[in-house]
Amino acid sequence: MNQYDVFAKAAVAAGCPQDQTFNLVKGEACLQERQLVACAAARLCDLPNGPTAVGYGGARGGGKSHWLLAQMGVDDCQRVAGLKCLLLRKVGKANLEHFEDLRRKLFNRLPHEFSAFRGILTFANGSRIIAGHFQNEKDIDAYLGLEYDVIGIEEATTLTSRKYQDITTCCRSSKPNWRPRIYSTTNPGGVGHAWYRTKFVAPMLERRETDTRFIPARVTDNRWNNPDYVRVLEGLTGWQKRAWLDGDWDIAAGQYFTNFRREVHVLPDFDDSRAVEWFAALDYGFAHYTVALLGCRDGDGNIFIVDEHAERLWLPQRHAAGIRAMLQRHGLESSGLRRFSAGADVFSRQGDGSTVAQQYERLGIRLKPASMDRLNGWAELMQGFGDPENGVRPTLFIHQRCKRLVETIPTLQHDPNRPEDVLKVDADEDGVGGDDAADCLRYLVATKTRSVVQRKLRGF
Repeated sequence: MNQYDVFAKAAVAAGCPQDQTFNLVKGEACLQERQLVACAAARLCDLPNGPTAVGYGGARGGGKSHWLLAQMGVDDCQRVAGLKCLLLRKVGKANLEHFEDLRRKLFNRLPHEFSAFRGILTFANGSRIIAGHFQNEKDIDAYLGLEYDVIGIEEATTLTSRKYQDITTCCRSSKPNWRPRIYSTTNPGGVGHAWYRTKFVAPMLERRETDTRFIPARVTDNRWNNPDYVRVLEGLTGWQKRAWLDGDWDIAAGQYFTNFRREVHVLPDFDDSRAVEWFAALDYGFAHYTVALLGCRDGDGNIFIVDEHAERLWLPQRHAAGIRAMLQRHGLESSGLRRFSAGADVFSRQGDGSTVAQQYERLGIRLKPASMDRLNGWAELMQGFGDPENGVRPTLFIHQRCKRLVETIPTLQHDPNRPEDVLKVDADEDGVGGDDAADCLRYLVATKTRSVVQRKLRGF
């Protein structure tokens, strides 16, 4: 079996259709197993109910850039004439040099013309790739209003959620034989870490992908990496090692809860009969999320966060109904809770002298003030998560149905002006990000009933 037969067999095993496999073999793209999986995901975009965005990200050195240009140039541009593709990357000079290096490797077997001055590569059938760049986010505006059949974005987490949304408005096509799509590659970290994780990574982890597909990249996926480069990554420490070597999306620079491990702290199920005490907490918002969490303690003193209500732009009447439904899923009423704590803003007097807490009480939910001590509250959560890698057993766990909370914990950062505190972050206008769920967890865990406080003071 020659090398082309081996490659074709690997492409078919990865899920690549026959014509895509032919294009990749003909173009001698030299893609590896994980890259071929990403190619197969790109072809799903052809389907009427398939994804419209494919992400490929994780560890450094995983061959992501090579895949992106190969998929656009060796496959997409060869099978459909006249495609107009935009390849975006931060920093112009580096972009063109990188583009030129990859062009020489990938397109030797494909007739094309390349204008380095204009940054446009044109194939014989009229399909072309435009090498775009941005130094600052405002540079993205130069592309708005234009039409591209395919958009490829390198280092996607260097963009905010808003700018990514802006550029997606340019991904449209008048070709009857083409369905527009966006490809992106990136590493964990950066200003766009939270939205990218929410849009691409979380649906993959939770097996609920619809309009996106995400392929995790690992440094071991690329057998062409030299051993010295791998050793450099292995020599890193802290968040950089976990992000750049392991491709871990649950960590980033400045992460507060570095001891949080999804595989340890997030549970797929929980038996409600283990609970010896039930309690809840509320973090109120309108433009921001209103989050209510339901938790319990078992006989060994472990705390389990078993359910979540999280919505925005709702009035208290709708939230109250949602909270009651959450409680009923566990056979509970609000009157049966040991406590239902809420942040101080719920008890602040409004212009007419009323409070949000009074609104909830009229709706059957009686709230009590939560502990607002941020530093001790975060410290208690830190203690609850333990240190699994160093033998400190965790006592705080979260059910996987608490999606917003699970997505929030890894994104929390140290406040640079007060390192023992968590940096306050609001959700953007689309509801992405924010620390509301984490504040609610802090209220729930750190607020103690009077009897518990008295027992601690007495030394029991």
